Amino acid sequence: MDHSNTSRQTIVIDCDPGQDDAIAILLALGAHEALDVRAITTVSGNVPVEITQRNACIVRDWAGKTATLPVYAGCSRPLAREPFTAADVHGESGLEGLELHEPLAPVAGQHAVDWLVEMLSAAVPASVTICAIGPLTNIATALLQAPQICASVREIVLMGGAYFQRGNATPVAEFNLYVDPDAAEIVFSSDVPIVVLPRDAAVNAPITPARIAPIRAIGNRCGNVVADLMEAILAFNVRRRGLAEAPMYDPLTIGYLIDPSLFGGRAVNVVIETAGKWTLGETVVDWTGRTGRTINAKWINEVDADSFYTMLCEKIRNLP
Repeated sequence: MDHSNTSRQTIVIDCDPGQDDAIAILLALGAHEALDVRAITTVSGNVPVEITQRNACIVRDWAGKTATLPVYAGCSRPLAREPFTAADVHGESGLEGLELHEPLAPVAGQHAVDWLVEMLSAAVPASVTICAIGPLTNIATALLQAPQICASVREIVLMGGAYFQRGNATPVAEFNLYVDPDAAEIVFSSDVPIVVLPRDAAVNAPITPARIAPIRAIGNRCGNVVADLMEAILAFNVRRRGLAEAPMYDPLTIGYLIDPSLFGGRAVNVVIETAGKWTLGETVVDWTGRTGRTINAKWINEVDADSFYTMLCEKIRNLP
């Protein structure tokens, strides 16, 4: 799908901030010529929803959008499983490595799912892109409550899954889809156009010290925030794996929305393992078409990493 010749895309960012979620939100807000961010909806994932909603409000403040960008808090637990978080990765605050202020404004009063249903029910067909960079609980709940909203969704661009790479939550499952595999299965069965930015893409665009330096050099508040976040992600990988590079996860979804020509992949069938003893949350990708199952997603495994980081730098420069 080519977005390059269209006017600004209307997007909703559904997220669980999280260090990389915060970078993704700032990238989207810095790309205001391409993306019209209608709202941020938050879900329990990297940290519980009470913290993800607070963090979304803090990121909104950093970008100078306190008064104009609503944040809606969503589901506090997966559809069927017990909650599973990643505070060991992102810190108890979810934004390890940064000094956090008290949010300048509260979240909106409405539940994220109710807002999504209301907004999409009123939207014209194929007009709203959902950028889903956390567990898919909010999206699946909205689809279950109001299946007719599918018509308003242009596409769901999500970070999740792993095929050529293996998992980061279990040997085979990527974190976002492992947290709520039942929700993921509902979304992938929905007939909405889906683009997947999996671990396969994330490891092909690694965060490195050389890629942090130009962002630090921008010299604005958000440039320093993004550099701090990237350094925290890198420091974790050095501690855990002894590697001075780290996968770039959630921001790639925004990069895809801004310039899909930087990404390559294949239209495939994806199903989510929801019952496996050892494989819960695995994305079973029919890369070669051997099952004959209907194509339901575009699976991205190639990314022009240098161009992505150049874009990230350009867009963050547009922020305070």
